[in-house]
Amino acid sequence: MSFEKPPPDPRTHVLSDPRTIRALAHPLRVDLYALIGREGPLTSAEAGRRLGVSQALASHHIRQLARHGFLTRAPGRDNREHPWRAVSNSMSWRGAGSTEEGAAAADLLEQVFIEAAVNRYLAWQGERGASEPGWRDTAGVGFNSVHLTGDELRGLVEAIDALIKPYVESRPMDDPATHPEGSALVDLTYLVSVEARAADPDEPPEG
Repeated sequence: MSFEKPPPDPRTHVLSDPRTIRALAHPLRVDLYALIGREGPLTSAEAGRRLGVSQALASHHIRQLARHGFLTRAPGRDNREHPWRAVSNSMSWRGAGSTEEGAAAADLLEQVFIEAAVNRYLAWQGERGASEPGWRDTAGVGFNSVHLTGDELRGLVEAIDALIKPYVESRPMDDPATHPEGSALVDLTYLVSVEARAADPDEPPEG
């Protein structure tokens, strides 16, 4: 049995194996991956303390993440310390939906990511009033509905990704030296949904 290998580009991890996608689709694993990616190398004990779970539980899920290529060993301060680091700070699973198994795995992972993103947003919203105007007035939720063709939607999503990519590639989360003075970690999560078309009562059914 083979699993995804760490990506050659340390910035982006393209997920294609449904088993690998499902391995990440767990709330605690998403939190562990985000924590280690954000704070840099951490041991299982350190990660467990930060998330309020036992070292044994954190270690189990970290090893599963490592088995599927999301985390790898990092140098420790001594021979007794065994920290882990994230192998990328961006990932994509577009294209996984080309198979039924891949589509089901991607749907599950997206649900977990959405729930995690909503929880982070609500936590920030509770502190929004204390934020500086530059953060408070820019961050938040936007909403647009527009008629697009499939090709136009693809182009729009690719354009958004192209705007974000230079920052992702040049400012790894776990490398403070690349972070500009006055910067903060910003969570950019955008949801794209397409309205289901109602069936035309005058149109004969397929088949």
